[in-house]
Amino acid sequence: MIVRDRPTGLRLFLVMRGSILPSIWKSLAFTTLLAIVVTVLDGRIDGVKITVSAIPFTLMGLPLAIFLGFRNNAAYDRFWEGRKQWGELVLRSRTLARQCLSLVGADADDGGVLRERMLRRTVAYAHALRHHLRRTDPAADVAPWLAQDEWKRIRSLPNLPHALMLAMGADLALCLRERRLDPMLAAPIDATLSSMTGVAAACERIRGTPIPFSYTLLLHRTAHLYCMFLPFGLVDTIGYLTPLVAAIVAYTFFGLDALGDEIEEPFGHSDNDLPLDAICRTIEIDLRTALGERDLPPQLMPVNYQLS
Repeated sequence: MIVRDRPTGLRLFLVMRGSILPSIWKSLAFTTLLAIVVTVLDGRIDGVKITVSAIPFTLMGLPLAIFLGFRNNAAYDRFWEGRKQWGELVLRSRTLARQCLSLVGADADDGGVLRERMLRRTVAYAHALRHHLRRTDPAADVAPWLAQDEWKRIRSLPNLPHALMLAMGADLALCLRERRLDPMLAAPIDATLSSMTGVAAACERIRGTPIPFSYTLLLHRTAHLYCMFLPFGLVDTIGYLTPLVAAIVAYTFFGLDALGDEIEEPFGHSDNDLPLDAICRTIEIDLRTALGERDLPPQLMPVNYQLS
């Protein structure tokens, strides 16, 4: 995710990191080149004058802008929903740490090993969910937080967060069997675990259910057709300013179209995706602090304006 102040002055047009321009420059260059050719030829193709009034572009332009805005709103809703779910995971992780340390008794034989195991597994759960959503290898981030035999048992399972949550439920049942926890107090801890499971399910829903392809394809095609034919409707009116105006309109429509594609899936590695690494680091710091550790890793900071 890009974290920086909004540039002003000339820098407003020079910033590339986080801009949508690198994604659309080929389409934009083609449209601008086409507009230059149409302008030089005065709207003629093989000597035949192509005359197009501004009415079709007025009729198409307004609905196209409205539907692009609607799609971008839908895409941003998915982005913001993903951020809210990860904020919920931070909250529930802190809540679980408090519940485990204050409600679960430490047996004289283990000195609180079970409580520590539950909190360490919570950190592993956050890392596992991040890698599960990004379809990356979780070994380096998850294995250090688990016992070696547990990691060997679950590392090949298709849904690692779900496996970790099952293990946390088993530890909660163990607390009840060993009478380390009053049965009346087990319900809120179980509710916390269920909320963490709900976060994973909501994120999987966002990742696995994109905006319908036919809707996206229709807007993509319409935006390109509109910008390709626009120079024929402008050349008789504004003459040599046609390439400039066509480029500005194309930048707007192509940019909105590409921006919707980029934020529709918020769990990836692109410049404008959610900073899941930083959120997992926050959870790690909070739970290690709850365990009494003092040698804590630093919060992740933006590198070249990007927070990963």
